Amino acid sequence: MKIYILLVIASFTFCFPEKVAPNSTSPPYNAIFNFGDSISDTGNFLKSGAITHPFIGNPPYGQTYFKHATGRCSDGRLMIDFIAEAYGLPFLPPKLALTKDQNIHTGVNFAVAGATALDSKFFVEAGLDKFLWTKDSLNIQLDWFKKLKPSLCTTKQDCDSYFGRSLFLVGEIGGNDINYPAFAGNITQLQATIRPAVEAVIKATNDLIAEGARELLVPGNFPIGCSTFFLTSYKSGNKEDYDESGCLKAFNGFAANYNKQLNQALETLRQKNPQARIMYADYYGAASRFFHAPALYGFTDGALKACCGGVGPYNFNSSTWCGQSGSNACPNASTYVNWDGIHLTEAAYRSIAQGLVNGPFSSPPLKTPPIKI
Repeated sequence: MKIYILLVIASFTFCFPEKVAPNSTSPPYNAIFNFGDSISDTGNFLKSGAITHPFIGNPPYGQTYFKHATGRCSDGRLMIDFIAEAYGLPFLPPKLALTKDQNIHTGVNFAVAGATALDSKFFVEAGLDKFLWTKDSLNIQLDWFKKLKPSLCTTKQDCDSYFGRSLFLVGEIGGNDINYPAFAGNITQLQATIRPAVEAVIKATNDLIAEGARELLVPGNFPIGCSTFFLTSYKSGNKEDYDESGCLKAFNGFAANYNKQLNQALETLRQKNPQARIMYADYYGAASRFFHAPALYGFTDGALKACCGGVGPYNFNSSTWCGQSGSNACPNASTYVNWDGIHLTEAAYRSIAQGLVNGPFSSPPLKTPPIKI
C-alpha cells in the first residue's frame, strides 16, 4: 500500500512540480462524490442527450488542459478536478458515462450543467421551463447515487467504513434556481426562489447523511453581480447601482442573502447530525478577491470581461455564445477570471480550489490535502 501511494505521489510530482510530498501515508479521503451544476459537471450534460446549449461540447472549451472539449464549462479544469488532484484521486468520471467494468470506488460525479436544487416542476409552474437546460435536478442526481450505492458497498458496516473516508460535495447548486428567473427578467420570482432552493439543498445534504455520508462540503453562491451575464443583461445608467469593482450591488445582495440563509440552515443541520462534519464552502468570498484586485491574482486582463464570447461591452451577448459560430476567444485564458460570460476560467477555478483545500474559505476546514495545488 505504501509503495502504491509513493508511486501516485511521484506521478503527480512529475506532472506538477510545484506540488509537495504528502504529510501522511494515508490520504484523508479515498473517494469523492459530487452533486451540482455546470460549475462541476465533467460531462453528464452532454451524455444526457440534452439538445439545448450543445456548444459546450465545441472548442475552445477544454483548450487549456484537455486540448479538446470534455463537457466542462471552462477552458480547462474545474474546482472539482483540482480538489481531486489535491487528495491524490483521479478526475471524477461523469455518472452517465460510466462503463460496466469501470472502477467507481474513487468517486463519481453526478453534477449536470444547468441543474437546479428544486425539481423542474417548480420552474414549469412558474412559467420558466423554456430557460431550463436540463431536468436532472438535485433530487434526480441523489436518486442516481442511491441506485449506484449497492455497487459501492453492501452491508451497513462496509458502507459506514467506506463513506466515512469519502468526501461529498453538495453543490454548488442553487445558482441556476436564481439564474432562471433572472434570465426571464422576473426579479420578484428570483427573490421568492431563494428559500425553497436552500431547503432543497439542506434536504439533499440530510439524505446523504442518512445514506452514510460523514464529510460533506456544501458551497454557497458566487457574487453574481460580478457575472458578465448579469452585467450585460442588467446594465444600468445609474452609477449608484455598481460597487467600486463595477459589480451590480443588487444581484450581489441576492447571492449574499442566499448564502446567509444557507449558512443558517447548515448550522441547524449540524446540531441535528453531530455524527457528520458539515462544511460550508465560501465561493462568494473566494471569488470576490478577483473582482476587488484581479491583477494581484494574475488576472491582468481583468475580472468582468469574458475571455470567450460574442460582441458586447463585456465580450458577451446571449445570441452568440462561446463555442458558437461568430464567437471569439482570447489568446490567454489564464489572464481572465471569466471564461464564457457565466463560467470561470481554469485559472480562476484553481485559485478558488486552493482557497478551499488550503484555507480559509471552507468552514470548518477541509482535511489537510496530501498534495499542494
